[in-house]
Amino acid sequence: MLPAMREHYAHCEAEVRAGDKDRFLAALFAPAVARPHLFALYAFDLEIGRIRARISEPLAGEIRLQWWRDALDGGGEAKGQPVAAALLDTIERRSLARRMFLGILDARAFDLYDQPMPTLAALQTYADATAGALLRLAARVLSGDDAPVAGAVAPAGRAFAYTGFLRALALHASRRQVFVPVEVLERHGAARADVVAGRTTPALLAALNEMREQASAEHERARGLLRSAPAMAIPAFLPLALVPLYLARMARPGYDPFRTAIEVPQWRRQWALWRAAQRRL
Repeated sequence: MLPAMREHYAHCEAEVRAGDKDRFLAALFAPAVARPHLFALYAFDLEIGRIRARISEPLAGEIRLQWWRDALDGGGEAKGQPVAAALLDTIERRSLARRMFLGILDARAFDLYDQPMPTLAALQTYADATAGALLRLAARVLSGDDAPVAGAVAPAGRAFAYTGFLRALALHASRRQVFVPVEVLERHGAARADVVAGRTTPALLAALNEMREQASAEHERARGLLRSAPAMAIPAFLPLALVPLYLARMARPGYDPFRTAIEVPQWRRQWALWRAAQRRL
């Protein structure tokens, strides 16, 4: 590998270490030869996920997403952008399908607007196209084939995504983003306006409890399907082991979705990941 490319991969590793510690810690259980490629995938996900926070209007975000589409075709300034350069190298070395990345970009266009998530089915589709697709790509990086874990990808991605949305509820609300489906909110008598305004009501807490139950159910389903997964692919799914820890903290008495920080000490996360790696989840 050329020195410049090593620097690009090192940049990705540093970005993931700083911006997505859970995936960073999980990637350490992967073979050393595969880690740089996992970091390239996760750094790409961070870059796309940060677009909303860096723009003042949707058009600017659409332009950034288009930049990434052009980069995936080898155009634009891709070779000068560390994450894009490492990602393109990973795509070539690991024979990844560019269409999967394009699907992630298309799904992430939803992030740029203030449109509510209408239904649980719509949220499932979004999670499958983002977190689920990233899991599938990570499995391919590790084992060269995602077929043995294909059934677990959707529930694992949904569990991971739902938990992430719940943890980031206050941040998203400050941007007028609401990932809790309107269908779920209305079922409990809550409203999108409550979330955007930062109002913690019994109805909203009931809706969030339902979403935690959804995340927990998807987590258990994924764990069952992963019991027969090849060992090589397991590091891609290790962040799933942290889902119960975060959900448990949200179920504690006095939980306020706008004021309670949902964090787990790093030593506890590392222990959970180690145990999951030993037990293969």
